[in-house]
Amino acid sequence: MDISVLTLFPGMFAGPMDQSILGRAQERGLVSIALYNIRDFAQDRHHVVDDTPFGGGPGMVMKPEPLFLAVEAVRAELAERRGAVAADDSPVILLSPQGRPFTQVVARELAAHDALVFICGRYEGVDARAEDVLATDVISIGDYVLTGGEIPAMAVIDAVVRLLPGVLGDDASAVEESFSDGLLEGPTYTRPAEYRGMTAPEILLSGDHGAVARWRRRQALLRTWQRRPDLLASADLSDEDRAYLRELESGGEPQ
Repeated sequence: MDISVLTLFPGMFAGPMDQSILGRAQERGLVSIALYNIRDFAQDRHHVVDDTPFGGGPGMVMKPEPLFLAVEAVRAELAERRGAVAADDSPVILLSPQGRPFTQVVARELAAHDALVFICGRYEGVDARAEDVLATDVISIGDYVLTGGEIPAMAVIDAVVRLLPGVLGDDASAVEESFSDGLLEGPTYTRPAEYRGMTAPEILLSGDHGAVARWRRRQALLRTWQRRPDLLASADLSDEDRAYLRELESGGEPQ
């Protein structure tokens, strides 16, 4: 996958994009992450990328010209590497608190593409003409405001790249985790079985795979019911799952 990031602060990505799983994925050629400084596409002598909003108001707005030129340059490079059709089909994602909420479902949707382009907004946002024409998608990582789109872009890239085939040591890790089936993941344990008087559940040490799977499913249901009950409305639940949830709602003993 080719990932292109348009930002005023490319230095922010040094470290997060080069370490751990993301770093290894790039070393192995599974993903390429290219950073573009939007200021390089400003055509005036001082490389101005922002201006005051028409109609007045606080703050500054990112100008349309550098953004249009930057996206066009990135698409041209993608066309050389992957062909014009692939370049045209690559989503251009603006990170904004006004976008659609980012979820694991959206991460899987983006992971199906061969290339992604991210625009990191700053100041009071980007000129609406750039948003309306350039962005094919607008994504928010939460109902709060950050100083720019760089940290949201890092979060989205991390979530997407780990879903690519071969990135994780065990591809099943991307399946058996929170949100993969609409539920939060239940608690996990490892050695030692006893630590400072705290013991791992005996069922996990039993070797009974069927019983372990049933316990894990119920723990996922319990944790979701306790922490994110809103997820249960859209989760894929069996009749047994629903019976267990009714037991919890009636005050039954969690198992």
